[in-house]
Amino acid sequence: MATNTLAADRHELLTTTLAGATEPCWIVDPTPEMIEAVVDVASDGDTTGQLRLVAAEDTLKTAFEGFLVASRTADLVADNEIAVRTGAATNTNSLVITEDAVTAVVAAGEQVAGLRTDDPEFVATTREEIADHWADAEPFRLRTPAISEIRATLRDDIGPAVREDFDTVLRSIETAGDDIALDEVAISLVIAAKNEVLLYDISKWGEDVGIASKATFSRTKSRLEDANVITTEKVPIDVGRPRLRLQLGDDQLKAAATTDLAAVADERLR
Repeated sequence: MATNTLAADRHELLTTTLAGATEPCWIVDPTPEMIEAVVDVASDGDTTGQLRLVAAEDTLKTAFEGFLVASRTADLVADNEIAVRTGAATNTNSLVITEDAVTAVVAAGEQVAGLRTDDPEFVATTREEIADHWADAEPFRLRTPAISEIRATLRDDIGPAVREDFDTVLRSIETAGDDIALDEVAISLVIAAKNEVLLYDISKWGEDVGIASKATFSRTKSRLEDANVITTEKVPIDVGRPRLRLQLGDDQLKAAATTDLAAVADERLR
């Protein structure tokens, strides 16, 4: 007999609901918060069957505005652990549909409940309907590169120390949640400045891997300079205009632990 689930958050609810599922499972009409929780659960290795997300395009765009969520999703899509499609919203609540149950997700603040039924006829009918809905839905194109590719190319093209600092800053931002709003370009430039990397090198890497264009890196560099987060030093080269070496803006930033860099930079940009 099916039992409803009360959970502290969406991550806990999904972990419980998806436990043991081996066939593809659908997450239908998820909110951006639900999508983030799905990506967290899948990234933690707590699922075995493919997760199929289908949501309105605006919802998906909102969810994947965040670099961490989008880049981790790109990895999961590449590994065939998640598939993402756009479709018109059809339900009031998010649904989690496994091979043997349908769960409606109801949120009350941080706490969430899963209203679950395992009636075989209802589950079979629902799966048939969502399979048709899935077949009609369009694949959603993620514009953010996979985090594994970003890390590997950063190590190879710029250096292992920069890659290590990048990971440290990402972990600090993930821990801080919504309190830090630096985007991926600003993060890359701050880490490059900590390691005194040339603007040309970091912006070329960013454009090649698909993070942003060189022009976007240049505009963000100017914004960080205006806030005294970074500064630049001209470096002569044999032919052509001097290139710019990135450096942190002042002694406070230079003395800050890597785990605090994002918070200090974000505060100055506000």
